[in-house]
Amino acid sequence: MATTAPVHFRTTVPAAPRAHKAPRLRDLGPNWYASIMGTAIIANAGAALPYQIPGQRGLCELLWALAAVALAVLLVARAGHWRHHPDRARAHLLDPAVAPFYGCLSMALLAVGAGTLLVGKDLIGPSAAIAVDAVLFTAGTAVGLVMAVVVPYLMVVRHKVEASQASPVWLLPVVSPMVSAAVGPLLVPHLPAGQPREALLLACYAMFGVSLMATLLLLPLVFGRLIVSGPLPLALTPALFLVLGPLGQSTTAVNQLADVAPGAIDASYAHALGAFAVVYGVPVMGFALLWLALAAAMLVRAARQGMGFAMTWWALTFPVGTCVTGAAGLARHTGLDAFAWLAAALFLGLVTAWVLAAGHTLRGLLTGRLLPAAG
Repeated sequence: MATTAPVHFRTTVPAAPRAHKAPRLRDLGPNWYASIMGTAIIANAGAALPYQIPGQRGLCELLWALAAVALAVLLVARAGHWRHHPDRARAHLLDPAVAPFYGCLSMALLAVGAGTLLVGKDLIGPSAAIAVDAVLFTAGTAVGLVMAVVVPYLMVVRHKVEASQASPVWLLPVVSPMVSAAVGPLLVPHLPAGQPREALLLACYAMFGVSLMATLLLLPLVFGRLIVSGPLPLALTPALFLVLGPLGQSTTAVNQLADVAPGAIDASYAHALGAFAVVYGVPVMGFALLWLALAAAMLVRAARQGMGFAMTWWALTFPVGTCVTGAAGLARHTGLDAFAWLAAALFLGLVTAWVLAAGHTLRGLLTGRLLPAAG
């Protein structure tokens, strides 16, 4: 007699949802690079100030080292973000409010690289400083030029934006080449004389033009949005200071380029570039001070209405720092004490803004409010 083997029925149990790996990295956006920029610019601006006080150099070295370590940590964390949360990373690129912040990666690399030559060389030696800056400048410039094309392209073909949504944040990807133009001159004297120096000098002027033309296209949209639609949302109000970035950085660029032009290009051109640094820089610095006053008034208004801390507070640091270096450059080329005083006054404002932004950011990290452990 044949026996039939018992039949076992399996009950299908729904699989438990898989927990995300590295949950704290899920919301780690490219805007975090702004904290690196804001820290590095204090070291760079402090080294450029016409006035130096005891201990100032040491403080600049400390902040450069802090920015360099923070950059390394953030690069690793952002790599983890792309690895464990690729869906979120792609969503950031397709979000018109977040995608422009990809320009901050370039500026963070460039700012730390410039600080390496300006103050970091005292800690790691001149040869190592030149090598590090060369790597960071090359990487930062490449990333900046790519993002200056990719982000506007996405805004045209993928992002759905209206004129009423125009924001100073839109300037971030197109201002990156201007940062390259401002810090590239630091490497010019370390290249062989002749065509290598001239090529880098003129490449920096080309990037100056790329960024300047793009800024002139976007800035009217930003100002028009304010006039037609009124103030920005409270949390976004500090972003108004981002307009100072291309203004201060372009003034810095023309002065830095004029400093190294005599050893890189024909004397007649070098003389003209020195004159251009003043003829361009003074009017632009004047407009920067006008915008600074407007942005500060809007910031006071937002604070009175209950503006709380957000990562946009870092917009109060790097753009102001570029105005410090721009004013310091004009002080060198005009010999006017007024520009030296302006640089010192702006530097005090920069340090104050950094203390506030860094303090709130550290508190937010410790409490988990800024990077919650999402499921």
